[in-house]
Amino acid sequence: VYPTPLHDVKNLSKILNGPRILFKREDLSGLAFGGNKTRMFEYSLAKAIDSNCDCVIAGAAVQSNYCRQLAAACAKYNLKLYLVLRPIRGKDDFIKQGNVLLDYLLGANIEIIEENSPERQQKLQYHFYLAFLF
Repeated sequence: VYPTPLHDVKNLSKILNGPRILFKREDLSGLAFGGNKTRMFEYSLAKAIDSNCDCVIAGAAVQSNYCRQLAAACAKYNLKLYLVLRPIRGKDDFIKQGNVLLDYLLGANIEIIEENSPERQQKLQYHFYLAFLF
């Protein structure tokens, strides 16, 4: 990740009669539409690579920005990514849109686990086992 630009917000400074105000534009990091997690992955994935890890396992809600950025970072550094995602209630077309679609396109292996399904515990244990296997 390269240094992201600072934008001088002159009109806001003028309105506030205050000091010069700069916005750091992490959304321009170049990694899957950017975001504030990119810097964190720069360090955590470097540690994973230095430790000879070849995969990452993470979990969140199905439209997670965190997972989208992680999928892009793992694709960039050739790390397999296993995402354990919980669906959004009342939405059955989430696979075809938004961040989860980008996760798929970026090569993530995705498990959608319904919160109250009987197989949930079994799948979670399997992914927990994978974390120690790799």
